[in-house]
Amino acid sequence: MMETTNERGMNALELLKHDHDEVDAMFKQFEEIKDNGDDAEKEQLVAQICDALTIHAQIEEAIFYPAARRALQEKGQDLLDEAAVEHQTLKDIVGRLEMAPTSDPLYDAGVKVLSEYVKHHVKEEENELFPKVRQANLDLQAIGQQLADRKEQLESQEGRSSSQEDRGMQRGQGRASRSDRTTQQGMSRSRSTH
Repeated sequence: MMETTNERGMNALELLKHDHDEVDAMFKQFEEIKDNGDDAEKEQLVAQICDALTIHAQIEEAIFYPAARRALQEKGQDLLDEAAVEHQTLKDIVGRLEMAPTSDPLYDAGVKVLSEYVKHHVKEEENELFPKVRQANLDLQAIGQQLADRKEQLESQEGRSSSQEDRGMQRGQGRASRSDRTTQQGMSRSRSTH
């Protein structure tokens, strides 16, 4: 995942584009190793891709999209609605990949579909949404700082979760996937809001 310290001075659009570029590089790396890489290497790279996408979606949904909605009002609602639906689809594909073994005959195809879907989403964000946001009355520097702070928090939580899972595997307890944890967190939130 990205070095958050390098993101400290970035405005919101620079930080999000940096994330987009990093994930694109990981997808290219997967294409290079998918036929000749061992399963453990593929699984580790796909886990990194899924983690990066999950954290990116969380910071966009919690910070960037709400700020863009307020600033753009009617001018950007359709784009933001589409982005929300695209995020849900991406989360569904990520969840499937996290549950699938690399030996699944559709594993590589799943990664390819995720890559293509992400490229489509990124193209719309960077070519349609970002220009509108640039013209809006938003403090992109302050939002960038909020995104970097939240991303750092999420990455440190992920690091703790991964190391706890690794220790659990060493003790024979098995591994909970990110989607299992996300589902459990979502269930906890929904219980607390009802």
